Amino acid sequence: MASPSFPPIVLAFAATDPTGGAGIQADLLTLSSMGCHALSVVTAITIQDTAGVENLQAVDSDWVADQARLVLEDMQVAAFKIGLVGSIENVAAIAEVVSDYPDVPLVFDPVLASGRGDELATEDMISAMCELLLPQTTILTPNSREARRLAQTDGEEEEELTLAGAAEKIIGLGCEYVLITGTHENTPKVVNTLYGQEGVVRSDSWERLAGSYHGSGCTLAAAIAATLANGVELPQAVHEAQEYTWQTLNAGFRPGMGQYIPDRFFWAREMDVPGAGKP
Repeated sequence: MASPSFPPIVLAFAATDPTGGAGIQADLLTLSSMGCHALSVVTAITIQDTAGVENLQAVDSDWVADQARLVLEDMQVAAFKIGLVGSIENVAAIAEVVSDYPDVPLVFDPVLASGRGDELATEDMISAMCELLLPQTTILTPNSREARRLAQTDGEEEEELTLAGAAEKIIGLGCEYVLITGTHENTPKVVNTLYGQEGVVRSDSWERLAGSYHGSGCTLAAAIAATLANGVELPQAVHEAQEYTWQTLNAGFRPGMGQYIPDRFFWAREMDVPGAGKP
């Protein structure tokens, strides 16, 4: 944990996003908004806008590992957050780095596709994630589509898997908890369910907002990492992170022609009114 003299430190592995809506930029904004100091390791460079991802260039895995190791030798982190990894080589490099810090909570957002559906992970990358990263993961934060894809076995259709069944399979691969988000499910409210070794730990329902959002998953995972870094126990950390994320979406804005972007500093604009703070 961090000294009281400075904020807790969280190291995020993720790709860049020129829009600032998702990726490493979303992590930095979220972690800062929630009182943490963010370290960043860039795994890939993307060409994208608020509608989708046009192209992706993975960073060399040695560079990924070296970025992380140098700052980790210099500073003590209170949590890790992993987003888009970029390549199968980067999966292995990140897994090797974090294996040296088994007591540090690891939040993994398995980014497999963009909101538009652009593929961002191959089947080989998914297999490597399951083999190398999931056994080291404190909490995985897939949406329902990602959860089914991660849990899918040969010859099995994704639609055949219930979310509870997918969670059970994922936990069987070694991670401690799985928070499956229900944005893509056909339910009146968005239901996010946290699963552990014994089954459902908690289930939270949130008002379904109109429109679609660029970077909501990144925001949620980074918010969980921030709350864990601040010393909150995991089930409560998950709830507080969901509350924060819903508020960022509710205050979201649409600066381009694609999806809305979460406002990670919604609370600052709520205070920014004439006369605020004045006697």
